[in-house]
Amino acid sequence: MHTGSEPATARSALRARFWLSLWGLVWAVFGTAAFALTGRTGWAVACGVLWLVATVDLTVVLRHLRQGPHYQPGRDVPPYPPPRD
Repeated sequence: MHTGSEPATARSALRARFWLSLWGLVWAVFGTAAFALTGRTGWAVACGVLWLVATVDLTVVLRHLRQGPHYQPGRDVPPYPPPRD
C-alpha cells in the first residue's frame, strides 16, 4: 500500500547494515594485511579503500542507531498512518 509519504516514513534495516558493515570491515582488514604481506600492492590498496568505506559506513550506522527512534523507530510504530475506514 502506498500512502504518498514513503520518503518521510521510510525505514532502514540499520542493525542488518551494522552487521554487514562489520563483516565487510573484518574481511577488508584481513585482505589488506594478507595482500600486503604477499607483496600484492594493488590489491592491498583496493582492500584498504574498502576498509575505509566500511569504517565510514559503520560510523554512520552507529550514529543513526544512537540517535534513537527518530532514525530507527520501534516495532510498535507503524511505518505509515493506518488507513481510514
